[in-house]
Amino acid sequence: MAESKNPRLSWSDAAGTSRYRGRVIPLAIVLFLNAAFNVIVWPQFYKRVAKDPRARDANGKATAFLKVHVVLISIALVLALVSVLVGIAALTGAL
Repeated sequence: MAESKNPRLSWSDAAGTSRYRGRVIPLAIVLFLNAAFNVIVWPQFYKRVAKDPRARDANGKATAFLKVHVVLISIALVLALVSVLVGIAALTGAL
């Protein structure tokens, strides 16, 4: 990639270090906070959903209410994992 004449668009300074390192750390912090929130909150929410009378029918079979919430909670936890991985990638300079 050719060096830009605009220093704001430059990927590195004369020493070859990234100018964007200072901007990546706040990004990584936000991603880690997002992951922590998802890992702390959603499993607790699942416990409440699973105890809800709407979660199971008269035969004890999982209802759509429970299934939908399990899917949503699973997506939130996958996003937590992705947030951690992207945060680590940002801190290691892989981004």
